[in-house]
Amino acid sequence: MQLQDILFSQGFGTRRICCGLVQQGFVAVGEAKEACTDPLALLPTEDLVFWVQGVRWVYQERAYLMLHKPSGFECSQKPGTYPSVYTLLPGPLRQRGGSAAAGVQAVGRLDQDTTGLLLLSDDGKFIHRMTSPRHHVPKVYEAQVKHPLDDRMTTRLLEGVVLDDDPKPVRAQACTAVSEHLLRMTLTEGKYHQVKRMIAAVGNRVEALHRSAIGPLALSDSLPEGQWRWLTRNEIETLTQKVR
Repeated sequence: MQLQDILFSQGFGTRRICCGLVQQGFVAVGEAKEACTDPLALLPTEDLVFWVQGVRWVYQERAYLMLHKPSGFECSQKPGTYPSVYTLLPGPLRQRGGSAAAGVQAVGRLDQDTTGLLLLSDDGKFIHRMTSPRHHVPKVYEAQVKHPLDDRMTTRLLEGVVLDDDPKPVRAQACTAVSEHLLRMTLTEGKYHQVKRMIAAVGNRVEALHRSAIGPLALSDSLPEGQWRWLTRNEIETLTQKVR
């Protein structure tokens, strides 16, 4: 692939801008940082490492990320009251592809006051597989609640509660009182404010909510709030195998 097209595909601007970056000497190739000023230079993309203005990048045909979402950010490209979660990502990830729907997209959403694991990708099939109700991808939440938990509450959540917009009961796949005020709950659906509404239905209230896992992928303590990283090939394969 031509170097200017590689930069374009990875979100570094229009082809004209990418051509200019190369011609002005802002791009180097390989771990040895070999300068390249020919935008038409042909390079293999497999395991390609390149540098743009001193920042190291690895070529990714598709982007698959995990983000440790902090509180106070909206999962929206056009946020209202709070800043967009996309502002936590570098510019190229927000511009990949160069189309009207450029950049990575959140795989589902977390409320502005909910923290934890958020996946992002520019692979539409992956996003669909992870969010489609028919795949029942489990998601694990830790809810800090206002009132002390008891067996009656966890039993009702496991048996099913009725929400005000649907007469069909919704159930937790798993539900455990970790402590008197901390509930760990696994859901396979994605209704609006579902965790908060289910807990309200059993007479309690969520004070803080954190998503710790999606399918087999858990959020590691090594990823601080507000930070992101690429998913590994093994993580991507494990996620997609679970929902086929």
